[in-house]
Amino acid sequence: MTATSQVAAVLTLKAPSRSGAVSAPAQRRWSQLNVPLTNWTGRRVWLVGASSGIGLACAQALRAAGAVVMISARQPQGVIDWAAQDSGVQWHPLDVTVPADVQATAGRILADGPIDLLVYAAGYYRAQRATALDVQDLLQHDRVNYQGALHVLDAVLPDMLARQSGHISLLSSVAAWRGLPNGLAYGPTKAALTHLAETLYMDLQDQNIGVSVISPGFVATPLTAQNQFAMPALLSPEQAAAEMLKGWASGQFDIHFPKRFTWWLKCLRLLPYRLYFPLVRKFTGL
Repeated sequence: MTATSQVAAVLTLKAPSRSGAVSAPAQRRWSQLNVPLTNWTGRRVWLVGASSGIGLACAQALRAAGAVVMISARQPQGVIDWAAQDSGVQWHPLDVTVPADVQATAGRILADGPIDLLVYAAGYYRAQRATALDVQDLLQHDRVNYQGALHVLDAVLPDMLARQSGHISLLSSVAAWRGLPNGLAYGPTKAALTHLAETLYMDLQDQNIGVSVISPGFVATPLTAQNQFAMPALLSPEQAAAEMLKGWASGQFDIHFPKRFTWWLKCLRLLPYRLYFPLVRKFTGL
């Protein structure tokens, strides 16, 4: 046995069968923090907050790859028509700020079969600065972006633990990495979501449950349409969805894109505050 094969053997994980039972071990390379998700045929995916933008584009990409997609959000937009034409698409209306509704919706979905992948993409964004602090808006960001994820996890995670199978993916943002102007309300909630994903990974990696965090740069969505500045390396929702599927297929935990933009931001994270603060003010003009 070569050194490479020995490492692969050490990183062997148990992979779920379609029945939810644990089947023969699947191997991952040393660089892969999760078992790669490549075969979507028949896989059941619940996307929360996916009636538009990145979430909807991801649902469409997963459906095209063969997955059965369950989509939840407060407003259906174009999803109902899609679901009426395709039996592999299900619409489940949901307000993530109402815990009882989350439990009821998750119960209905789980009654039809296990959830192989949970994607939490619900998001709320309003630019805010401390010079015009709006505490109610701050709290609304927290209710949707962070507390909603907790409610969904509370409803789904017990079944995944019982089956020793599944994958949880949280849609965060590069805005989570360091404080930015206009991010007073949004950034802290995404930072909490990233921290949550990191802790979930450490707790669940031995339970055969994958965890990943998605950190997009600028993507053309109804949320970013509010921005009054030029957004560098702007992607379409479809491009973002393709990057997400690529990240899952390569077993990544930290899925960030576009790399030509996000690697620069990762470098900025390493700077001491004495350099970081003036540099951000210079480039943003804020």
